[in-house]
Amino acid sequence: MLTVLGNQVYRRLFAAQVVALAGTGLLTVALGLLAFDLAGDMAGAVLGTALTIKMLAYVGVAPVVAALVERLPKKAVLVGADAVRGAMALCLPFITETWQIYVLIFLLQAASATFTPAFQSLIPSVLPREQDYTRALSLSRLAYDLESLLSPALAALLLTVISYHSLFLGTAAGFAFSALMVAGCSLPVPAPVPAQGTLWHRTTLGTRIFWRTPELRSLLALNLVVACATALVLVNSVVYVRDLYERPETDLALALAAYGAGSMLVALLAPRLLDRVGDRRVMLAGATVLPLGLAASAGLTALGPAAGSWWMLLGLWLAMGAGNSAILTPSARLLRRASTDATRSYVFTAQFALSHACFILTYPLAGWAGAGVGLAGACAALAVLAIMASAAARAAWPVPREAAVVVPSTKAGP
Repeated sequence: MLTVLGNQVYRRLFAAQVVALAGTGLLTVALGLLAFDLAGDMAGAVLGTALTIKMLAYVGVAPVVAALVERLPKKAVLVGADAVRGAMALCLPFITETWQIYVLIFLLQAASATFTPAFQSLIPSVLPREQDYTRALSLSRLAYDLESLLSPALAALLLTVISYHSLFLGTAAGFAFSALMVAGCSLPVPAPVPAQGTLWHRTTLGTRIFWRTPELRSLLALNLVVACATALVLVNSVVYVRDLYERPETDLALALAAYGAGSMLVALLAPRLLDRVGDRRVMLAGATVLPLGLAASAGLTALGPAAGSWWMLLGLWLAMGAGNSAILTPSARLLRRASTDATRSYVFTAQFALSHACFILTYPLAGWAGAGVGLAGACAALAVLAIMASAAARAAWPVPREAAVVVPSTKAGP
């Protein structure tokens, strides 16, 4: 897997990704502490609103920006987005009102919605061989999982010697490092493609390619399966740990680590698995594991804090982390095959926006259903939704072998 780091351009881009992710992890911790300072016991509501704004920025901004910057050099787009993210992070320590958090988070996440799809769509050009690209996807998945495990620990260590306001400086430094790495790369320059069609046509092009391509229609449903499992883990793990099992706060980290460990295990095995059995089997296996895990979580919740149930929960979280990674790690391979140089940025942007749109549904479902009808009811509701989405994914991608995809023209239709 590490052989792809022999490519100098990819090595620099991967370093940029890892350091920017670490900075984002510090931002998450510092933002929670800032919200508590400003809002006290209403900090949860502030963070919930900020997360919703983040998702809305991802869904609403990404496709429009992709259409607007399509003819600009990729390097300028990436460095500019990092500069905006760094500037917003530097402003956060100086805010005094909660509404200012919302404005800055929207601007910061709008810049992320510009950076991430452009970055992801660039990697297939840097690593044109399918095997190299698959290894890069596994490394990227590992980077995300390690960030979720290590950033909180790094933040806790730093907070022993500095105030949480200084963590925002670490975030800005991460974005600055990312910009420097990208600026120092010799990025591949695609052949210029004249803009065709209206802004609306270009904004919706990626979504239309999704709808016309069977594998990507399946991916739409698989995104919802992933969002159901992720919402349960991220929103309700603290309820399981502190309320249902009455365990110490440190066990919340253990639960999230189990989820991350499952994801990392599959990411490590992904290159061999995908070479042997292909994308469809791996991804639909993940779409089987996740609904079963959600249904089992409902049963485990009803069982209550019986002997051994805590360890059963950790096993379920491990399995659902593995199921998540089985879907997410190969997903960019489908996007790569379903796009050309002219349409790649649109397709990756559509995936970025549509996958995050699923969380606008599942985050409130996990939180509000858990508060309204109980944790078992939230698990059951998410399990039903995941089962329906999994069935839709199978129906959209029925062939036991990977079929050739048909890429629609970038020209505006009648």
